[in-house]
Amino acid sequence: MPSTSPSRRSISRALSALALLGVTAGGVTACSDDDSATGHSASSSASSPASASAVAHTDKAELHMIDNDGHRLAFYVTKGHGPTIVLDSGGGEDASYWKDLAPKLHSATGATVITYDRAGMGKSDAVPGAWQVKSAVSDLTTGLRQLGVTNDVTLVSHSQAGEIATYFAEENPRMLSGAVLLDASLPPLYTDEEIARINAASQPQVDAAKNDPDKPANRQLIAIAESYVPMHKAYHRATWPSTVPATVIVSEKTPFDGSPEDAQRWRETAATFVKQGPDRTLITAKGSSHDIPKDRPTLILKEIESMVDAQH
Repeated sequence: MPSTSPSRRSISRALSALALLGVTAGGVTACSDDDSATGHSASSSASSPASASAVAHTDKAELHMIDNDGHRLAFYVTKGHGPTIVLDSGGGEDASYWKDLAPKLHSATGATVITYDRAGMGKSDAVPGAWQVKSAVSDLTTGLRQLGVTNDVTLVSHSQAGEIATYFAEENPRMLSGAVLLDASLPPLYTDEEIARINAASQPQVDAAKNDPDKPANRQLIAIAESYVPMHKAYHRATWPSTVPATVIVSEKTPFDGSPEDAQRWRETAATFVKQGPDRTLITAKGSSHDIPKDRPTLILKEIESMVDAQH
């Protein structure tokens, strides 16, 4: 555990670790470059109480409330034709995170675009207790099936959503035509040593979150921390199906911008994941923080379009 007077290095690592524990708010900020659409920080939607009302991506988006295992989830559907693109935001974010990108994807591809609020975020009901990735996978699977989506899905997953994507792909490989993983949390990272480092470094933020547990981002952080160690020990053994193509886009700065050692491990994890199976491509988002969708929207749009086109 960190000492009561942590070094500047350990503080930086702790802040960065928030992204891996599921909350980008406070730990990651967007950098400004020519490709940036807004320059907003990653905390903008997570910290705003009005974020749920900002979810309507376009006038065409329809809200569907889906029941699963005793709670309701908000799915937002912009109807199109042919394939379906599902956008899954990182921890601490709701569907409004994609409000700028979703309409552009719909316009560029003509595909149906779906975003959703994970349990406890946006308009979706909170689920008490420790966060369980398999429950999150069940929420996504149930939502898509109730919406009539059973195949030809391109899944786009940012940060913590990479864990949901991995288990979803394991359980539903025939539903997916491909995936674009945006600085995603991937299985090779989670050695026992790295789990311990992240868990210990993040404890001050978890303790601070307990002072305001009703805030959605804090509630999620606390829930994830409760199950973090055993859940990630299991995740280290998860595998991505060889039948599902994946484009992995890693940020240049990574969630660990304050810790060169951990940042290098993050980049090596992305490279290892790509080498572990066929039809996987690695791209580095130059100049980007962990908040790639905000920093490099043009790159993300291009790669999602490429993935959709390659499968049709």
